[in-house]
Amino acid sequence: MHRRYQHLSIPTEIMRSVVGISEAGSITKAAKLLGLSQPAISSQIKRIEHAVGGSIFQKSANGSATTELGKLVLTQARKILEANDQLLMLRGALNDDHSIRLGLSNIYSQKVLEVMSRAELAGICIYADNSAEITKGLLDGYIDVGIFMSMSEVPLESSLEVVAQREEEVTWVRSTDFTLSPGAPVPLLTWPGQITHDLMVQALERKGMVYRIAFSSPDYHARIDAAKAGIGLTVLPKRLVPVPLMAANEYYLPPPSSPKVLLCARPGFRQKHAKLLDDLQARFIAS
Repeated sequence: MHRRYQHLSIPTEIMRSVVGISEAGSITKAAKLLGLSQPAISSQIKRIEHAVGGSIFQKSANGSATTELGKLVLTQARKILEANDQLLMLRGALNDDHSIRLGLSNIYSQKVLEVMSRAELAGICIYADNSAEITKGLLDGYIDVGIFMSMSEVPLESSLEVVAQREEEVTWVRSTDFTLSPGAPVPLLTWPGQITHDLMVQALERKGMVYRIAFSSPDYHARIDAAKAGIGLTVLPKRLVPVPLMAANEYYLPPPSSPKVLLCARPGFRQKHAKLLDDLQARFIAS
């Protein structure tokens, strides 16, 4: 007897993981965007690599890059997902069923969660990171709409729609019991490369003041905890200073420049999700 041919099927979830890693640049970021754990995505990738007979991703300086075999897999994965989406469109389900990918600067994430109800967040996948990563996500296509901070003089990529923007008044922030000895270097709670770091350093250097890095972490919440512990100063939007911290109005602190807070969307997003953008603008940007 001839053995009956066994069909091997690759789930669309694995295809989405392949595309997600390619677009996000790493398994970690893809896991956040897809709402999966890193082990789950790694397991999916191992499964498809076993099916195609080789590695499809390799480590690079920026995260994960596709191998030559991976490029072929990625092309077919996109075709499979496109065919899947076209089938779903037969009943008009595609746009309503897919989660909206909302990118939030860590500084703004808590505020956005406060102004949006649980029902409104039900169809949204939130990705929180620093402003530079949110901008990159919009440009690379793995974020649909983003709220983030930008320096006024930095032009945005023309492919993005600036839905709304406002000047963001920022302030030095400290704990209630923080003190600084006269002439001592200003202790900063920061992470080089982020906008708040540049705002602090530029303000101090313009006045010729000496500073030191007292706490350095890419984790926004860790820097807030360091501020609460009273070991240094950081800069935050005036309207978002968390309790029990307070604005530091000491005479010796030079006022930092005001960046912009931007609400941006991928091209064509407004046509399908005008209400969400209007709500975000009214509740967050205009407030």
